[in-house]
Amino acid sequence: MTKEKELISPMLLILIMVFFTACKDASSEDKVEEEIGEENTIVKYSDRFSYLLEYPIDSISFPRSADRDGKIKKVPSKDWTSGFFPGSLWRIYQITDDVRYRDRAKEWTVFIEKEKYNDRTHDMGFKVFCSFGNGYKILNDPRYKDVIIESAETLSTRYNSTVKSIRSWDFNKEQWQFPVIIDNMMNLELLFEASKYSQDQKYYDIAEQHAKTTLKNHFRTNNSSYHVVDYDTISSGIRSKVTHQGFGNESSWARGQAWGLYGYTMAYRYTNNNEFLEQAKKIATFLIEHHRLPEDAIPYWDFDAPKIPNEPRDVSAAAVIASGMIELYEHTKDEKYLDFSDKIINSLSSEKYVIQEETIVPFILDHSTGNWPKNDEINGPISYADYYFLEAILRRKTLK
Repeated sequence: MTKEKELISPMLLILIMVFFTACKDASSEDKVEEEIGEENTIVKYSDRFSYLLEYPIDSISFPRSADRDGKIKKVPSKDWTSGFFPGSLWRIYQITDDVRYRDRAKEWTVFIEKEKYNDRTHDMGFKVFCSFGNGYKILNDPRYKDVIIESAETLSTRYNSTVKSIRSWDFNKEQWQFPVIIDNMMNLELLFEASKYSQDQKYYDIAEQHAKTTLKNHFRTNNSSYHVVDYDTISSGIRSKVTHQGFGNESSWARGQAWGLYGYTMAYRYTNNNEFLEQAKKIATFLIEHHRLPEDAIPYWDFDAPKIPNEPRDVSAAAVIASGMIELYEHTKDEKYLDFSDKIINSLSSEKYVIQEETIVPFILDHSTGNWPKNDEINGPISYADYYFLEAILRRKTLK
């Protein structure tokens, strides 16, 4: 065993205790004890964590994903995924209490600060809140709070009072007039928190109204969601409902369903709007009871992909769902949401999905699908899968 692995082993013990203690109940005690006694692939986490710690610091090289040969896709802070890597470091620190991860998270987080002025993107929450937001909750550094508020002010400039939504993308202007994607629900947390920090109601109102507009227009009768809804900025009418990353316009793109579940559960947390909670419950039912959900609860990249079961899985969607289900359980106390989350976490903790020890990349989980229509980031590790997986473990640890 190397010196590095000797240093990391206490962290490994903590994580094993955290995860299995959290998932343990009276009916499953024997099963849990048996799992701990086996050669458990959670031991891979120690190596995976150390690879995140050792990844070279570079302000324009946030690790986003890796291909099958282990080549890392590196992106600058303007990329929508930049906040997930520092966010994962913050999460690992919270899980392990190892200050090395806190210190490295601080070093990476500072590189994102300039994005607080980037008004060309809706992804302010993914970038700034996953990094500075988590950091502020841990460090209580007022400089972090200022970045969050400034970022919320920038994001608010993309809100259209006629459409009553935040514009998602600026590209494809020849096709879309005012596109809003289901993913945008995830960026509302930044606005809700900024409203608390600044005592400015504006950010809260924008976030709440965006959630109401999306609730009205994004969902089908079976409670699956469209990916993109394009609005007319003059009449506020709907021009089209299409997909950009799913199999087809009427298909149920797995990560889109995950964003909806997580987003409406989170929106309920801030607003106590029962319509948001009810929508989260409806999405959860769609996911839990779907006839094309695999036995291990890790969905295929699109529920309507034509070659199931010979289609790629999407671990990132599963991780988002697991984290969202834990919060939904907190609001409802309905055990089926917690049971479903536990099932996903157990599956993701298996050898099938944890990256093997000999693969030296700064990621934890394999088999995510990024953008299938563009054949981009298919069936490999992606930073946001790790982030929401770690969040799910942390939420499970702290669940009361």
